[in-house]
Amino acid sequence: MAFLRFTGLFAALLSVIVPGAAAAQQAGDGMGRNWQLGFQEAVTPTMAWISDFHDVLLLIITVITLFVLGLLLYVMFRFSEKRNPVPSKTTHNTLVEVLWTVIPIIILVGIAIPSFRLLYFADRAEDAEMTIKAIGKQWYWSYEYPDHGNFTFDAIIVEDEDLEEGQIRLLQTDEALVLPVDTKIRVLVTAGDVLHNFALPSFGIKLDGVPGRINETWTMVPGKHAGRTFYGQCSELCGVGHAYMPIMVKMLSKEDFAEWVKVAQEEYARVDDPATSVRVADAAAE
Repeated sequence: MAFLRFTGLFAALLSVIVPGAAAAQQAGDGMGRNWQLGFQEAVTPTMAWISDFHDVLLLIITVITLFVLGLLLYVMFRFSEKRNPVPSKTTHNTLVEVLWTVIPIIILVGIAIPSFRLLYFADRAEDAEMTIKAIGKQWYWSYEYPDHGNFTFDAIIVEDEDLEEGQIRLLQTDEALVLPVDTKIRVLVTAGDVLHNFALPSFGIKLDGVPGRINETWTMVPGKHAGRTFYGQCSELCGVGHAYMPIMVKMLSKEDFAEWVKVAQEEYARVDDPATSVRVADAAAE
């Protein structure tokens, strides 16, 4: 499409003028960067579809805006007091009223069809290969792996004074959500206290965690992203610690993930372990 080619040309030109833009496009670390254009890099099928849909909507909106602007300029010029000293007293025009009703309906229906397809595509995966559960709490995330021994752990932000070289302020957690590539993963999201939101921009995930309710989505990351780390944050105003409950996801190959699971089963507590239930109850009481 001509519009997309123009956008790519503009981005290339800006990368020459502003070196930071080139760095943003080449970084590929699942984060936003200064001078970045558009969304974060799409690493999942859902996010790729969202990006494409966004580009089409931008084109439609641009055409509509230019059309309305052209009409306004024409009316201002053609029907100014100088060129139209005797104004028309016409109050209705059947053809015009039909057109400005029917054309917007056609546009909205045209937008709704791919929009609903995208919503259903991102909703859930019937043939998921594994499941993980993310639980929002004030103010950190707990993760459960019901298909790999039902173990659980908390991921808490690393404080500024504890950051090591290369770690990212406000996005680094002491534990990471570890996932395998080339695997269709069911993601269950809930909350243990107030509303939270599990948001991973590069994955195309932004799902509310509601106490007493489990919401579902899915993701699948291609194998070329093995070894990379992606970041997200809670995107629901959940209290004074809202800005300090990031999400850090490490992608591993299937083989490395299997090895990590063996270690995690020994290191982390089980969800159905009585000792875990006691610790959870004590934390809730505090």
